[in-house]
Amino acid sequence: MSTPKPSRRTRPADRKGQLVEHAATLFLERGYPQVSLADIARAAGVTAPSVYRHFADKQSLLAAAVLAGVDDLEACTDRALRTDPTPTADLIAAVCALGVRRPEATSLWRWASAHLTDEQNREVVLRTREILHRWAAALSEGTDLTDREAVTLAWAVLSVAGSLSVHNTRLSSARALDEIDTLVRRVIALRPAGAPPLPPMPPPSAGPPTRRDEILDAAAALFAVRGYAGVGVDDIGAAVGITGPSVYKHFSSKLAILLGIGQRSATRLEAGVMAAWATTADPAKLLALLVDSYVNVITSTPDLSVAFNNSFALAGQPTATDLVDVQRRYVARWTDLLLEADPDLTRERAAVDVHASLSIVNDAIRMRRGTRRPEFGAQMAYLMKGVLAI
Repeated sequence: MSTPKPSRRTRPADRKGQLVEHAATLFLERGYPQVSLADIARAAGVTAPSVYRHFADKQSLLAAAVLAGVDDLEACTDRALRTDPTPTADLIAAVCALGVRRPEATSLWRWASAHLTDEQNREVVLRTREILHRWAAALSEGTDLTDREAVTLAWAVLSVAGSLSVHNTRLSSARALDEIDTLVRRVIALRPAGAPPLPPMPPPSAGPPTRRDEILDAAAALFAVRGYAGVGVDDIGAAVGITGPSVYKHFSSKLAILLGIGQRSATRLEAGVMAAWATTADPAKLLALLVDSYVNVITSTPDLSVAFNNSFALAGQPTATDLVDVQRRYVARWTDLLLEADPDLTRERAAVDVHASLSIVNDAIRMRRGTRRPEFGAQMAYLMKGVLAI
């Protein structure tokens, strides 16, 4: 009688795709620098050495994850625009569903572009622009939208659809899909060319800049271009004309510098809150003033964008607890005001709306999309208020 052979453990049909999917989820949740190949292997249920059968290193895995997201966007667009006579309706449904079910497809590149090579970024940019120009053509069909307005709205739609990835509001997939659909429809009804001027923000009252201020300014500029992980203390020192060790006379670590940048932006936002409360008590008007203040702050200095884009580095740091609490209270204040302005909303829906609104300008600043145009700030504030229906 023959002895049965021991069964061999079979591999999944698409181990490479499985690794890409787990990597995309982890990169989006924790940030690229905070994820190791061992983390990805553990999530996929394999050993770390087995990852190298498919990818040379973590960076190549990131590139594959980002490009897989672009593939998803292209496939989603192809399916939606293949139908007639209502391609816009199908496009909205498809994009919203993708943002809810596969947020990495609409969000990962915007968070991780600093860690891609120039060639990789160039490919993603060209393909994404082509996709969004197709969206713009569909959105403008039969309307009075100009080409530039349609493209602006297409980018805003992408930001809103991917905004669920930036917060942890608990909402069922069905309800999240309904809410994102509502917000996207608000976006495409807007006309950015008619945005009213953005009221200027009064200059901050401060004395002459100190060496500490110079270090924060230089670090913020470097972090904005190269990301927190891509900048060393020596780089920051060189930017202000001092040696790296001299920086430690003012800050104990690079993390302390990032913390200082975050605290400075939080102070500027709080000044906007105080100015708004001194003007009106109407919740809708107050929220509109906070939108104007936020746009003024994020467009006038890299501090706010740097603090937001590198929040992964602050996560879990005891020294950052107070700053994180301040940032959460600031966003919660927006949610509270929106609930007062529209009592029919639930808190969860209001939080989704607020984060979608903030994502429009945060994404545009992060990707440096049209930021040099004189109408940029006014259009961002207009789109944000449109999403919030205020």
